[in-house]
Amino acid sequence: MKVDYIEKGRGHTVILLHSTAAGNRQWKKLIELLSEDYHLIAPNLFGYGETDSWTGQKSQTLEDQAEIIRQFVPLDGSKFSLVGHSFGGSVAMMVAKLFKPQTDKLILIEPNPNYLLRDMGRSDDFNEILAMRDCIKTNGAAGKWEVAAEVFADYFNGRGTWEAMDVDRRQKFISALKPNYHEWDPVMNENTSMKEWKSCLPEKTTVLSCLKTINSINGIINLLRSNMTTWDFIEYQEGGHMAPLTMPNIINPLIAKLLRG
Repeated sequence: MKVDYIEKGRGHTVILLHSTAAGNRQWKKLIELLSEDYHLIAPNLFGYGETDSWTGQKSQTLEDQAEIIRQFVPLDGSKFSLVGHSFGGSVAMMVAKLFKPQTDKLILIEPNPNYLLRDMGRSDDFNEILAMRDCIKTNGAAGKWEVAAEVFADYFNGRGTWEAMDVDRRQKFISALKPNYHEWDPVMNENTSMKEWKSCLPEKTTVLSCLKTINSINGIINLLRSNMTTWDFIEYQEGGHMAPLTMPNIINPLIAKLLRG
């Protein structure tokens, strides 16, 4: 399959996995910051940029997305690190699971393995994100992408986000959101248990999250805090779930410090 990606720099390989509706361009400032010290690779996941779209012939899985990354894993067996935001964070978890012997540092920014909310008893948080899934799936299937985009934008970026966009920005957002139709299946239907994640993900894992974020993500962060006792958890003060895009001045220095540390 065709995979579109950005590659820059030399040294230890760091693979950057983007969030829904963003594409790999979300990492451009981070790449500029780190390219003198690291070999940075930022692939576009299914349906973004020039990467092939998902066929829809079966439900997408996290492993399907993780297979995109196989071609970027160092062939000489050397270690590499992963940075993933939101959906990209969930994909990064699966990449780390599949390539455990080579995975060094794992940095997750508000990852969204939503199925863990259901499996571990956080039903209110799960039902909230389930309603979002149903909205996107129902309106996407009916071709009502403007409805889906408004609900998605206001939930993940804050109330009033859609209203503040001009017509051109709205159309770009709708186009960027369409791969999300298939991305709900991996994060709602995955079956890797928390116990399995604990055994196969690096001890050198760090989770970044905002003090004030959406309920479903807050629920996931709390579950990870309770179960992943060797992990580090860092909170930032502002920016919400989309801070890596809207406030890279806050997030990028944190990532740089973690990689260098």
